[in-house]
Amino acid sequence: MSDPDWLSVKPMSFPIQSLNLAGLTLGNPNGAVVLCLHGWLDNAASFMPMFEQLIRTESELLKNFQFIAIDWPGHGLSDHRSKDAHYHFVDWAYDLLQLMEGQATIAGKPQRWQSVHLIGHSMGGMVATAFSSAFPEKVSNLMLIEAIGLITLTQSASAQLKQGFVSRLQANKKRKSMHSSVQSAISARMNVSDLPEHCAKLIVERALVAQDNAFAWRSDLRLRTISPQRFTIEQAIEMTSQITCSVTLVTGSHGFESINKAKQIFAMHLSDFNHQQIAGGHHPHMESPQKMGELVTTFLHKKLN
Repeated sequence: MSDPDWLSVKPMSFPIQSLNLAGLTLGNPNGAVVLCLHGWLDNAASFMPMFEQLIRTESELLKNFQFIAIDWPGHGLSDHRSKDAHYHFVDWAYDLLQLMEGQATIAGKPQRWQSVHLIGHSMGGMVATAFSSAFPEKVSNLMLIEAIGLITLTQSASAQLKQGFVSRLQANKKRKSMHSSVQSAISARMNVSDLPEHCAKLIVERALVAQDNAFAWRSDLRLRTISPQRFTIEQAIEMTSQITCSVTLVTGSHGFESINKAKQIFAMHLSDFNHQQIAGGHHPHMESPQKMGELVTTFLHKKLN
């Protein structure tokens, strides 16, 4: 490899309208783009174990692809949405469109950004699903980690609307929790997830900001509000059926049971689908980086030939 920088993870950022998206990148800056999309209240650091595995093995992929893990708006080091805005699910897909369209207009980049490979975890996987449905020509390959289909309406539309709006009012009255140390924040994250400590540490360290001799969460409190509107199951199935690229689902050996239930609903509507299970919980890409690296190599291998 002629450029040693390809073997190290670098910070980067992208402007989209009035927001700035922060991220991490690894690999050939002139290679085909692999966008890595994290889950709700996570950040780009959730892909660090996978990146480090590719570095350890000096993967051939790093010569041919540029891996980019972004922080969604309101997460990690990215900007928050404006005070008069909210975090609608469909807007995450629009963020993705803005990112791709904006980069495609930069000299020398149109071809690389015309169609990208998407790797999405949890919420990031559902955003990738919605985007791939609306813009199938812009997605070459889709890997979903502990995510398939979309979260759908489970109550009346009016009840969903009411619940969402009430949660917004309540969020306006809340203040961010503070922690006396980074370790305290790591412990708090572990208490509400199945993350082992070394994985929680990666995500938490990118999610904190020092404030008044303590540590506060960088994430926008509005991320915790309930969506006032969701797709029906019929709409979600129709959207999934519009995906034309190859889809690989990766689940954890003790991941969310809801993913297996969703697989029974949505997988049959994908024309090119395969399922791989690896050791781990809801973040198997962090817990089993070696196996994840192998799956990503297989996922992208046909593009090397």
